[in-house]
Amino acid sequence: MTIEAIILAGGEGVRMRSALPKSLHPVGGRAMLMHILDAVAALQPAQIHVVVSARRGFEVRAAIEDGASRLAEPRIAGRIAWAAQDKPRGTGHAASVAMPAVGRAATVLAVYGDTPLIGAATLRRLLDAAAGGRFGLLTVNADNPAGAAGLGRILRGDGGRVVRIVEEKDATCAQKRIRECNAGFIAAPAEVINAGLSKLGNNNASHEFYLTDLVAHAAAAGVEIAACPAAPEETIGVNTQADLARAERIFQTRQARRLLGEGVRLLDPSRFDLRGRCRFGRDCVVDVNVVLEGEVEVGDRCVIGPGSVIRDSRIGAGSVIEAHCVIDHADIGAKCRIGPFARLRPGAQLGIEARVGNFVEIKNSRLGRGSKANHLSYLGDSALGDGVNIGAGVITCNYDGANKHRTDIGDHVFVGSNSQLVAPLSIGDGATIGAGSTITEDVGAQALAVGRARQKTIRNWTRPAKRKPSAGE
Repeated sequence: MTIEAIILAGGEGVRMRSALPKSLHPVGGRAMLMHILDAVAALQPAQIHVVVSARRGFEVRAAIEDGASRLAEPRIAGRIAWAAQDKPRGTGHAASVAMPAVGRAATVLAVYGDTPLIGAATLRRLLDAAAGGRFGLLTVNADNPAGAAGLGRILRGDGGRVVRIVEEKDATCAQKRIRECNAGFIAAPAEVINAGLSKLGNNNASHEFYLTDLVAHAAAAGVEIAACPAAPEETIGVNTQADLARAERIFQTRQARRLLGEGVRLLDPSRFDLRGRCRFGRDCVVDVNVVLEGEVEVGDRCVIGPGSVIRDSRIGAGSVIEAHCVIDHADIGAKCRIGPFARLRPGAQLGIEARVGNFVEIKNSRLGRGSKANHLSYLGDSALGDGVNIGAGVITCNYDGANKHRTDIGDHVFVGSNSQLVAPLSIGDGATIGAGSTITEDVGAQALAVGRARQKTIRNWTRPAKRKPSAGE
């Protein structure tokens, strides 16, 4: 069958008290709508129709198309048809905005843009339930129906047949006790959807056109309603910041379970966040409060210390990231040791067995094999050869207030503590820079360079003493 999906994403997030459109709020580092698009795209629909508000839709479209492009997701960006809802007049009206562009022979899958935890497998079961001209309806059993505010109740008639859905606001006290609730997702032939939409009214507590009323119209027309149960956590809708936080925790728990199943040792799965995608090798250990963002690759036998943040980076096998490091767009070789409290900024590259210690910052620089900067240093726009030793307090002065300049350091160079290397600068193999030097000229191979003022010692010097206050002061 030909599948076309409709995603209702017109919510502006008023209850979230945010300037960001609701569907763009992130779960796991990605917009909620991107999660929905991923799940829907896995079903290979012929077209995905996304309904947005006329007022804020351009923001949603720009963000999603930009995100899909950056993530190389042509299966998403190339299949979206955007539709704008002029006024928020209910989910039924939102669906009617998209339906004119849907093929008459298609099976329509309608989902919501604020349900980021739904899985492709569940949507596939819903589509299967709609096979043969049936009306597929995703349902969920609520443990506490009275507390399931906002969820419509499934009403059944003779023989247990689904006859309609009653919304929370319109339900009687007896109906509110029904545990079987509407999850908000439907699948049905386009002709059934169109027939139902043509009969929708807004005679209800909200004066809106409900998509859920399609069930009653389909049942009255003799269409079989096939209820398809889903796990409650998959169907959580996000309307408030509290809902968003709950969805985030569920999402992160899923991520942690998956990684544990793949052999990653998470010292506390409840204190780990993956906001993107990560590939781990074997026998890796991740301590508490680690955050991984974007695309991260971790080799075999790596250890990531507590409180570290790693973003869009690669970590080679056997490397150790000590506590509270920030690693951003960096490439770390095998058997390196980083931190604690180190910061690797974009363009940082570490060769095999390189070491970066506490309070060291590296930006757009390469450290060769076995090179080390162990304490309180800044290396920017530089290239270090193999076996280089950078002493405590060393900085490359790479910025002149207008332009960046490079520092090139050869193999086995020793740079003494508290030295300043003023770029552009080249230091040859085996050279030594004396501690406390300011180096402004190139240094040749095997040379010693010392650039500091001559020490002057004054004998029998008396240190100034504090003046005692006079009487009355």
